[in-house]
Amino acid sequence: MNNHERRAKIAAIQEQHGACLMRFPNVVGAGIGYRQRNGQITDELCLVVMVNQKRKRSDLPAEAILPRELEGAPVDVVETGAFAV
Repeated sequence: MNNHERRAKIAAIQEQHGACLMRFPNVVGAGIGYRQRNGQITDELCLVVMVNQKRKRSDLPAEAILPRELEGAPVDVVETGAFAV
């Protein structure tokens, strides 16, 4: 699958699951982007879920843990802080 097809697939997944993701505590947005590892941007397209403050999975109740992938699309959780509206 090329990047254009992968981006289209992730966009469809975001459209289908975006409202559900926004109901998670601490989530402030979602979009398509490249995974970040150790502060470096990789070439892996993924569904980026933006949170006000990133926390360790072990510090979260089960219902607040975001999935690592949705329908085969990797999910990257990125701390952005709150967005001004």
